[in-house]
Amino acid sequence: MFHLIFGLPALLVITRFVWPLDLPLMAKAAVAVLLLIGSQYHFWSKLSSGSVLDPEFPRPLVILFNWLFGAIVFLALLQLLLDGATLLRMLVGGGVTVPDGIRYAMAAVASILAAIAVNQAIRVPPLKDVEIGIRGLPRQFDGYTILQLTDLHISRLFPVAWTHAVVKRSASLGIDLIVVTGDLIDGPLALRRSDVEPLRHLRAPDGVYVIPGNHEYYFGYRAWMEHYAALGMHVLENRHVVLDRDEGKLVLAGVTDRSARSGHAAPDLAAALEGAPPGVPVILLDHQPGEARRAAALGVGLQLSGHTHGGMIVGLDRLAARANAGLVSGRYELDGMTLYVNNGTALWPGFALRLGRPSELTRITLRVA
Repeated sequence: MFHLIFGLPALLVITRFVWPLDLPLMAKAAVAVLLLIGSQYHFWSKLSSGSVLDPEFPRPLVILFNWLFGAIVFLALLQLLLDGATLLRMLVGGGVTVPDGIRYAMAAVASILAAIAVNQAIRVPPLKDVEIGIRGLPRQFDGYTILQLTDLHISRLFPVAWTHAVVKRSASLGIDLIVVTGDLIDGPLALRRSDVEPLRHLRAPDGVYVIPGNHEYYFGYRAWMEHYAALGMHVLENRHVVLDRDEGKLVLAGVTDRSARSGHAAPDLAAALEGAPPGVPVILLDHQPGEARRAAALGVGLQLSGHTHGGMIVGLDRLAARANAGLVSGRYELDGMTLYVNNGTALWPGFALRLGRPSELTRITLRVA
């Protein structure tokens, strides 16, 4: 079913775009085969690595597949618009003939959009500055800076050179604390060990803290948690730490992911906050934003999440919002708590397209509300 769904845009393009073109039958057949190959990128990924989540092709081929798949999707959308306009014209009277030139122009636009979207997806993201006020924040933490990284999806598409560039840019920012809110990898430890090695050089005065995302559970959860710790990151699995600055205190809590499978701890915010000093503001790290209102009810002051990739493409973000309680990108005020949903430092290499929802290195400056 998964592969059929991803094949539907290609079938639409073949039947409504390619077939009406004034081309020899063999040329149409060749284009149709190319489109079907591109539409089944995830099937080829499964053959290459045993998982649709982890394409183990050379990076240029992963980029090419994403561009071709993106071009198919954009061309299918343009074809739907053309069909709608054609139908409307027919309803008001008169026949409609669509010249091949219009179709070729549509193909060019779709190809350019796909190229821009892939480029936006795979770049090392720019810095985004966000100021967030927290009620009851000790004055010692006014101006405190946190760098949020999330959804790095370190993989063949985001390999060691990309990870190194992200770490180098992060190191130049003079941050007090670094948090990584899940989905660091795509692939088992044996394949990604060298690609994640630059994370060892993430440094901040108050440390580097990490929580799992759903993808950690797909590729050997316990092995990855232990490896993150070996790289010098502090893993927050349903627990908290107290940050202290000149007798001012701030609680940093983290929970596991809702995708936790049998044998692994499910997210438990109550357990994460157990023993936290009363009256001290809480910052919660939770990979998925969907339970943010529950965190607000338990007195959390700020929740940092990822997972949605910001919806990746304007318009498509509405679908991501429906799957995440309407919380998909940016800042939300929920019952006295601020939720920040990060667009992601990277994204899943199986759909590496961004238009209007850019990736980000997010520097959060805390202020007394």
